[in-house]
Amino acid sequence: QVQVAESGGGLVQPGGSLRLSCAASGFSLRTYDIKWYRQAPGKERELVASISRTSGSIMYADSVKGRFTISTDNAKNTVYLQMNSLKSEDTAVYYCHANSMFTGRTYRGQGTQVTISS
Repeated sequence: QVQVAESGGGLVQPGGSLRLSCAASGFSLRTYDIKWYRQAPGKERELVASISRTSGSIMYADSVKGRFTISTDNAKNTVYLQMNSLKSEDTAVYYCHANSMFTGRTYRGQGTQVTISS
């Protein structure tokens, strides 16, 4: 089955860390631009981080810069989002989008819940 699936969410205290995973099956992420989005209740979807395969550039939203790191493991066909120094405002459902460099097709996961609370 061709899909991406997020995992790694959970409940952590403020200041804690989580590592989210976006694992692809049925296709290779090597030729896909990857974007991590998040959406909190009552708020618009926010682009958190992205990797462009075309330019090699990495982008972070100002709200997470210096705390989040996006990375890839081609051998595992997985993209990670390492999240450190978590704050209550990071609470959201986090989604991974994989967009083909060549066809424009996008695969979206079901999301993983991240809750930051003491």
